[in-house]
Amino acid sequence: MSDTWKTRTKLVHEGSRRSQYGEMAEAIFLTQGFVYPTAESAEARFLKTEDDEFIYARYGNPTTRMFEERIAALEGCEDAFATASGMAAVSGALTALLRAGDHVVSARALFGSCLYVLEDVLGRFGVEVTFVDGADLDAWRAAMRPGVTKAVFFESMSNPTLELVDIAAVSAIAHEAGALVIVDNVFSTPIFSRAVDLGADVVVYSTTKHIDGQGRALGGVVCGSREFIRKTLEPYMKHTGGSMSPFTAWIMLNGMVTLDLRCRAMADSALKVAQALEGDARLARVIYPGLESHAQHGLAMAQMASGGTMIAFEVKGGKDAAFKVINALEVIKISNNLGDAKTIATHPATTTHQRLPDDQKAQLGITPGLIRLSVGLEDAGDLIADLKRGLDLI
Repeated sequence: MSDTWKTRTKLVHEGSRRSQYGEMAEAIFLTQGFVYPTAESAEARFLKTEDDEFIYARYGNPTTRMFEERIAALEGCEDAFATASGMAAVSGALTALLRAGDHVVSARALFGSCLYVLEDVLGRFGVEVTFVDGADLDAWRAAMRPGVTKAVFFESMSNPTLELVDIAAVSAIAHEAGALVIVDNVFSTPIFSRAVDLGADVVVYSTTKHIDGQGRALGGVVCGSREFIRKTLEPYMKHTGGSMSPFTAWIMLNGMVTLDLRCRAMADSALKVAQALEGDARLARVIYPGLESHAQHGLAMAQMASGGTMIAFEVKGGKDAAFKVINALEVIKISNNLGDAKTIATHPATTTHQRLPDDQKAQLGITPGLIRLSVGLEDAGDLIADLKRGLDLI
């Protein structure tokens, strides 16, 4: 029956488990271990764990499993593994797969912590990484080494400059070389991007962002085939301790109920804010995939049918001018999170991407005047007035 359910129905009901009490709300199973009726049954469960059996919360838990099944159904994957954070999902998906001597091709435009995992962590253990311009399909083709390239990695929409990668085209290139496609889909959200339908093999999310959506808890998830999740990823995650807690899974389940409604409302407001900012003489550029002026507007509409919930804009006058605008904000809050119900302004050059060398920031378009805006659920008119008030000070 759930195969025919639409998105909002899946977000409310998919994966639900009820105890003998028939509770309406999803239960929180706050237990780290499970009781066996006999020593023989404990032995049998350790030999082979069935679908609805559990051993230890680091391996799995009924509440966590509800969340995994719900997000897998939404994403269109066979299975999922919930992790302690978004970076646990990224590092787990890569590290569980790769070995010394393997080769990875990655888009250059990435979140700072993702760059650290690829450059420092994987490099330390003998994995070679080639970085390319994510929008340049010829660069992806040239970087592939058939039989050696084990994976490609990219953000479907980059942080913070909102550059898109053509998921279908890059997936085709990667698969021809025998590589697995791992996509960080956070900015695109599971509502606007079905990366699996476009060819991705593995999709990772920081559930801290839109899935929770209210700034309450860290979490992540890796979605993919049952083969990858249970045979490649799960052994690594359960032995290294990167699994999600039952309480966090319960928070994420409750966040998912309103995920579609929130993402669509936020994207509608983001478009209005971007349109209001575009053409302002105090700005050097406004970046939003939903605007026709965005270089990849056509790809955004084909791949997402939306511009998403994120905006970036560059204030003329560099860091000092950007700080004046940010410090004048009243409705919009200063933070480094995103995907929240509250609209958030971030200065990437001095926060999320601070560790990057200046030449690399320049190459990625992370200028001193760039502000990243995660649009929340406030009235779009109030957000526009707040931004205009800040801009009036420069």
